[in-house]
Amino acid sequence: MALAVRVKRVVSAGLSLAAVVPLLSACFSEPSPHEAVSEFLVGWQTGDYSAAAGRTDGDPKVVRRALEDAGLQLDAASIRFALKGLRTTGDAADAKFRVEVDLGDNNPIWQYDNDLPLHLVDGTWKVRWSPSVIHPQLREGQRFAVEVSPEGRQPIEDRNGDALQTEETLYLAGVYPARVKDPVGLCERLYQLTGFAQDRLLSRIRSAPPQDFVPLVTFNARKYAQLLDRLDEIGPDLKIEKKSQPVAPAQPVDIIGKVGAITPETEQQLGGPQRAGDTVGQGGLQKAYQDQLTGSTGTKVITYDLKTSERVAELAKWPGRTNTTPVETTIDKGVQRSADLAVSGTVPAVLVAVDTQTSEIRAVGSHEMHQEREALAGRFPPGTAFSIVAAEGILGPGGVDLKQKVPCPADRTVGGARFQQTASPVGTAPSVTAGFAHGCVTALASLARRVGANALTQSATRFGIGGDWSLPLRSFSGTVPEPTSDAAKAKIIAGQTVRVSPLSMALVAGAVASGTWRPPTLVTAPAAPDLTSDVAPVPPPRPVQLDSGTVAKLRTLMRAGVTSGTAATANAPGDKVYGISSAITYTDKKRARSLSWFVGWQGDLAVAVLTETNDPAASAQIAGQFFRSARTAA
Repeated sequence: MALAVRVKRVVSAGLSLAAVVPLLSACFSEPSPHEAVSEFLVGWQTGDYSAAAGRTDGDPKVVRRALEDAGLQLDAASIRFALKGLRTTGDAADAKFRVEVDLGDNNPIWQYDNDLPLHLVDGTWKVRWSPSVIHPQLREGQRFAVEVSPEGRQPIEDRNGDALQTEETLYLAGVYPARVKDPVGLCERLYQLTGFAQDRLLSRIRSAPPQDFVPLVTFNARKYAQLLDRLDEIGPDLKIEKKSQPVAPAQPVDIIGKVGAITPETEQQLGGPQRAGDTVGQGGLQKAYQDQLTGSTGTKVITYDLKTSERVAELAKWPGRTNTTPVETTIDKGVQRSADLAVSGTVPAVLVAVDTQTSEIRAVGSHEMHQEREALAGRFPPGTAFSIVAAEGILGPGGVDLKQKVPCPADRTVGGARFQQTASPVGTAPSVTAGFAHGCVTALASLARRVGANALTQSATRFGIGGDWSLPLRSFSGTVPEPTSDAAKAKIIAGQTVRVSPLSMALVAGAVASGTWRPPTLVTAPAAPDLTSDVAPVPPPRPVQLDSGTVAKLRTLMRAGVTSGTAATANAPGDKVYGISSAITYTDKKRARSLSWFVGWQGDLAVAVLTETNDPAASAQIAGQFFRSARTAA
């Protein structure tokens, strides 16, 4: 919104002027030096430079040009004045006034005090003209310039301080102002090519130090290659400089986010002070933490000699913002490589890995699925993988015994809801443990009569389902419908009416592994993005310690899922692997989708794997590959 911000400041200056003019006029109602001071300052402030020049003893053309050039050279959104005093001695007078220059584009407000000398000329009070009327240090043959010095973009780092982006070459099209023969024509042609406002391009040239390279537009390598011939046609005054910045995202790409050059659209969206050469996050953490990662631009007001273009004096200086900082994440590059390798097959897949003791996100791997929209914020039915959560309520104190026999028929109706088991074991009478390990939907659904509605909803709450997280990116903690009947409870246990994200299920596995559910963490510093909203961020939910006896039973069930159940392909050398797998087909926006899940852990890494395939073993195989690779990397 750089242009919108600039316009707003001009309007504000005009409103201020409405109050200034009556005040000056009221104070200076009699012919006196007051009238000359009033007309000069009001003319200068409103841009009526001819009226201002008429109240001086200088050449009107020279004065008018000097006042106009000062505003252009400062790229000022407004110049305002406040009279501080006036003293008359015979035919001479001196007015003291405060100058306030809005340097525009969210740059600083420059304030300074000055004297306005006056004398009588043929009975009329005139301002004694010299460039020092504009600024006490400005002399004949000198000009203003505004020097800006943007800092490079800060990195996003993994938990060990390694950068999660690589260097990329950007191409800056710009000029050396003192060498440009036709700045108006150049800016017109550049506007036609890029869409950047011609007046803003021109003002940057006019206000910049004459011998400095002034970047006007930035291109990535692809865009630069497309426009190279047309850029050459603009002429030799347009120069191209290369700039290398660490902006190309490493994995997890969607979580880190891409970085792009400033465009006319992003310039208006972001406000100031964005200039060519600046970068903008286009997604992920790069977008969420844009203000912390970039925007540290220093500003100086300098005078230059018009003939030699040499610097004369520094009139004012403002350091860049000091609160830019790297973003420190919980991602582990080694674990991320293992996740990337594991999902690099032929089926769409996501894998979320979290630390079992802290719930810090260590990796988000994906293949043909989006890491933020689907791994963190996806809304999927978990099938019988949700029986981990349901079992916490079913197996609690006084609940069902693991050895209890529960038939696993091919077809069963619970409260009017029909469930079908297509995979083995079928036609047998396995225990609760076997039904859980094999994901027998008919056996698990039958337990709906053995658990109360409150027990199910409270269990979901203890595992963070439906809670508010404080992640800087979009995420989904899950939803569980109200279990108003045995049929509704059975569908929840079978994971048919529940919706969860892979992240929420990875946290479930981590909770069983550690005995405590904890909210997820992705960024450790800074604490939160620099939000412009006045609404305070929602604090993360507190950890929830689970019943130790129930957790022991859940671990037994999840170990059986790997040793004798459908998740056997997730087994890996080293520490024991715990987990279960499930498969479910459902209709999403009138399209049938088949999903395969694995939820479990090994050592200090808990994972949820989701694949879109009709192969029920696909996710467990990916999990096994991940555990083997992660152990080797460690």
